[in-house]
Amino acid sequence: MYLPQLATIIASITAFTLMSMKLVIGMMSGSVSVLSSAIDSLLDLFVSLFNLVAVKTAQKPADKKFNYGRGKSEAIASFVEGGVIAISGVYIFVLSSKKIFTSESLELLGPAMSVMIVSIIVTFLLVVFLQHIAKKTDNLVVEADALHYKTDLYTNIWILWALVVIQYTGWYLIDGIIGVIISGYILYSAFGIIKKSIHILMDVALRKEQVQEIQEIISHEVQVKWFHFLKTRKSGSTKFVQAHIVFKNPHITLIDAHEIAEHLECQIVALDPSYEWVIDFHLDPFDDSHLDAGNRRCHLPKYSKN
Repeated sequence: MYLPQLATIIASITAFTLMSMKLVIGMMSGSVSVLSSAIDSLLDLFVSLFNLVAVKTAQKPADKKFNYGRGKSEAIASFVEGGVIAISGVYIFVLSSKKIFTSESLELLGPAMSVMIVSIIVTFLLVVFLQHIAKKTDNLVVEADALHYKTDLYTNIWILWALVVIQYTGWYLIDGIIGVIISGYILYSAFGIIKKSIHILMDVALRKEQVQEIQEIISHEVQVKWFHFLKTRKSGSTKFVQAHIVFKNPHITLIDAHEIAEHLECQIVALDPSYEWVIDFHLDPFDDSHLDAGNRRCHLPKYSKN
């Protein structure tokens, strides 16, 4: 099974299990912190299921309607996930603010703390797993899910700490205060997810380090004089590269130029074989970088092999 798809399935099952436990104990104990965490886990479940659909959609091959594939469905899913996280943060903030002014007593603190301990252990294992898959596949959806559940992990730790304080001090006000702190952290995390997904949707370039590696590969080709108009982007599991390469010999044959371009492509693909690569080189017999990129073909000087 495709690893990002497996990751979203496991995340969905985990979210459902944690949501069920927290919801029951949260309602029985009256803890707004535990109940807020249960609501967050419910949202986790919906988001993970949505991500599963997005990951499966992104894997569909390019066709006549979607010539470049459906890879950006993953960025759309991450954007939606960030929005859902932000909404849950606002809801928890409102709920917690009300709790600060009411300071209602809590029941069943022992079971509530037990549930949060189990939640912390399970969430920690899930975060480790998702981070491993995200690092291995460089998948935006899995990376967003890992960040999301990492937020949940910190949230659960704070909630457990609040319950312990209440258990030994009777200071019920801490329940609402921790809820407000949690909501702030959730909103901060949501902003990061949304920002990254927008970058993908707007065709942000590949990582700076990888762009430099591509530049070095082209520069080290002995028969290439220079290159320009280098463009890169990523969509789903595909990376795109475009560039104009200028040959030292303006009379180079087409077949030789083609072989050199293919050799460069193979070296670039080797940088990250886990991805599909779409590489488009424009073969230039002379440097046209001084011309406007959009209209250069209309103003190129006539070239004669004589």
